[in-house]
Amino acid sequence: MKTPLPKVNEIEKKWYVVDATDKVLGRLATQIALRLRGKHRPDFTPHLDTGDFIIVINAEKVRLTGRKLDQKMYYKHSGYLGGLKSMTARQMLEKKPEEVIRLAVRRMLPKNKLARHQLKKLKVYRGGEHPHEAQTPEPLEISA
Repeated sequence: MKTPLPKVNEIEKKWYVVDATDKVLGRLATQIALRLRGKHRPDFTPHLDTGDFIIVINAEKVRLTGRKLDQKMYYKHSGYLGGLKSMTARQMLEKKPEEVIRLAVRRMLPKNKLARHQLKKLKVYRGGEHPHEAQTPEPLEISA
């Protein structure tokens, strides 16, 4: 007996809104990564994009536990000699809170072309407003 595979054009993708207010960053990111990949669905297939669209609002109100605000570092390199730039999590949350959530989710996805496509379905916004009302997203409650 063969296992039925979902057809790419028959996969139904839903839209969900997640409020990041007072949610722990890692726990929030694991649930978002799970939904983006589609592992919550009974027809999950590792080589197909069966995941949903996720909209995250209030990204600046996400919480980090312990002393991570001052000890966790984010690095990027310009490509030139001595071009390593570093930022603490506190500085990153002040300047680019959307990037904190996007990086946490990105690092939980597999490192391949499909994951880069799945990451495009993640929309992160600093405040409580988002421009995706036309898609009628459902609220998704993620436990802290």
